[in-house]
Amino acid sequence: MNSHWNVSRYLVSRLHELGITNIFGVPGDYVLDFLDEVVASPVRWVGTCNELNAGYAADGYARLKGAGAAVVTYGVGGLSILNAVAGAFAEQVPLIVISGAPANRRRESGAMVHHLISDYYLQLDVYKKMTTDAAILTDPDTAPAEIDRVLGNCISRKLPVYLELPCDVALMPCAAPGAWHCAAKAASDPDSLQECLAEVASKVNAARSPLILAGVELLRMGLGAQTLRLVETTEIPFSTMLSSKAILPELHPQFAGIYQGGWSREAVRRQVEESDCLLSLGVWITDLDTGMFSIHLDSRRMINAGNGRVSVGNHYYPRIQLEDFIEGLTRIIEPRDYASSHPAEAFHPRKKFVPDAEATLSATRLYECINACLDDQMVLLAEPGDSFCAAPEFHIEEADNFIVQSYYCSIGFCTPAALGVALACPGKRPFVLTGDGAFQMTVQEVSTLIRERCPAVICLVNNDGYLIERVLHEDGPYNDIQMWNYASLSSLFRGDDFVCGMKVSTEGALAEAIRVAKKETNKLVVIEACLPNRDYSLGLQRLGEAFRKKT
Repeated sequence: MNSHWNVSRYLVSRLHELGITNIFGVPGDYVLDFLDEVVASPVRWVGTCNELNAGYAADGYARLKGAGAAVVTYGVGGLSILNAVAGAFAEQVPLIVISGAPANRRRESGAMVHHLISDYYLQLDVYKKMTTDAAILTDPDTAPAEIDRVLGNCISRKLPVYLELPCDVALMPCAAPGAWHCAAKAASDPDSLQECLAEVASKVNAARSPLILAGVELLRMGLGAQTLRLVETTEIPFSTMLSSKAILPELHPQFAGIYQGGWSREAVRRQVEESDCLLSLGVWITDLDTGMFSIHLDSRRMINAGNGRVSVGNHYYPRIQLEDFIEGLTRIIEPRDYASSHPAEAFHPRKKFVPDAEATLSATRLYECINACLDDQMVLLAEPGDSFCAAPEFHIEEADNFIVQSYYCSIGFCTPAALGVALACPGKRPFVLTGDGAFQMTVQEVSTLIRERCPAVICLVNNDGYLIERVLHEDGPYNDIQMWNYASLSSLFRGDDFVCGMKVSTEGALAEAIRVAKKETNKLVVIEACLPNRDYSLGLQRLGEAFRKKT
């Protein structure tokens, strides 16, 4: 046993090895000794206003850095962050939750301590259902091995994990960290892979109009570069979906556009659905990715790869990892000629926004202006609601410059996630597109954005309440919220020297606000865009119509 090392110091050291340089969370008495070790380490402590926001921030951080971590205390903290963990599990984000816990001796005696619900294992049992691995570190002799296993599974499986640290174990001496390698990636079966590649290559080579449909699993598994090599080597056009938007550069000449079933542009829909060999890579058939399941894809002309297997028509190949499959195809598919390698209708470059200065602002013109202002140094975070309904046709020219929670769809995600994005990638500026209802849920983290001097842009679409719910269902008073003076939030958070707030209701005022935001690159800019008559995007209109038909 090395007296220099204790369980907390060991855990912080391993987090740092994973590239985690910021940890988000809220202090509590069961976790204070661990936090002392964080403060004394190279890892920065970033206190958030509540535990849920800490989880969202760590999620945003993980999407750009490969892993994120949040720290909470027992019970009130561990259960408060749970919704963020559920979202990370649903969307395959490697989020590490560390919870302080009552002392071992209290658990063993069954003492009724504060923050306890019914029994000492309830929180662990809950987390086991929403993580890929979970453990209580009760023994300093076994804690290093448990930490290595849990963190390794987080990275290799791209899913959340949970570590519970009793307060009397936090400073107990333990072994020093040794050589450590994260859990090995799952291996493909070589015989299955070889046979599968041969069949797939023959079908792709014989096809007249093949197309690659790039899905969200590629994004989660970090396979964007490998997929781009496949696209450029084979000269096959490609399409993406809302959840996988910007995994590949959208100005690429082989980009056909975003596919969302019946919600797609007609040229995109036809090219995807009429392809005689659709190579579907890591696609999740979710409602919003498929335009409420308005897809018409012939399985006989599809090759589906993902989740550790490949299907070719009625042929099924187990134990094939997506990375191995893509690399194998890149080597053996025959490149196509120029004429057959390009989309039927190229994705048009963005248009310059020319405001009609006195015209009342509409949803259509608001989103046209935002689309025109985005640049390669911005990461767009589109909130569930009208924002992510409008976002599919935005031009995101660089890979990984777009974040959306389009499967779990927890409104309020984007503002705290922007904190994680800003700290994960200081060279880029978060651009949050959110609604007033979503913003009110997690607005506290504007305070942390100010304290951490994160120069985000928050474009708040003020359409008077929960607009998406009004569109999905006959309106009711439950969709109303208190109207705030959003542009003046800087006075509440005492950020006048760092926050620039503007309220706009005309095209000219919006254009000026965007000009200020682009100029004031070292400030947090809040633009309150007021839309009359609860105006909304064509995308939300389509969602509302489809939802009402399905239900």
